[in-house]
This record gives sequence, structure tokens and C-alpha cells, in this order.
Amino acid sequence: QVQLVESGGGLVQAGDSLRLSCAFSGRTFSSYAMGWFRQTPGKEREFVARINWSGGSTTYADSIKGRFTISRDNAKNTVYLQMNSLKPEDTAVYYCAADYRFNGRRKYDYWGQGTQVTVSS
Repeated sequence: QVQLVESGGGLVQAGDSLRLSCAFSGRTFSSYAMGWFRQTPGKEREFVARINWSGGSTTYADSIKGRFTISRDNAKNTVYLQMNSLKPEDTAVYYCAADYRFNGRRKYDYWGQGTQVTVSS
């Protein structure tokens, strides 16, 4: 079974940067597109970014476009989220998710437990 473990969260000031990491194990990493989501208490989980199996195609939410960058290293079975120019509204638990390439639809099959990002003003 696929396991996803996020790391890299923390408490930072507005304008600072963080890089989140998500370690993938259990299956063939390149068989999965990967995504980042975030969630604030009382709100729905929000899409942040997606990257295809090879890293050649990315998609971003408008709210973070130009500030965050998703990337992956298939040799290390790891997906990253580089977050720059952080704002207090970026405060959330950030989740990594895996989408099997051959589902035929955009369904995230596996989720990590999340890592907390807190941005103070």
C-alpha cells in the first residue's frame, strides 16, 4: 500500500519561505501524479498544486500562483512544494496526495497525514 509522509512545515513570518517534502513509498512512484492540498479548521480541503508523473506538467490554484512551485524527484520518490512570499492566509495543514495515472480520471487514491504551516503577520 502507498504511504505518504509530509515534512517541512513550521512557524514562519509573513514573507518567508518554506519547502515541504512528501516521501512516497509502497508502489512505483512514477505511476502517480501527485498533488498538494491544504486545509484550515472549519473549511473544505483546498487544492494547491498538481504535478504529472514526470514533472513535465504542473497545475496551480490561483491563490498561490506565482508564489509556490511544485516539483518531484522520481529518483528519490519525493514530491516538493516550495512556498515563497508566504502570507498569513497560507496558514493550514498541508497534505500530499497521490493519483494513480491509469485511473482514467483525476482521483487521489492516497493521502498523507499532513504537516502544519503557520504564517504570522
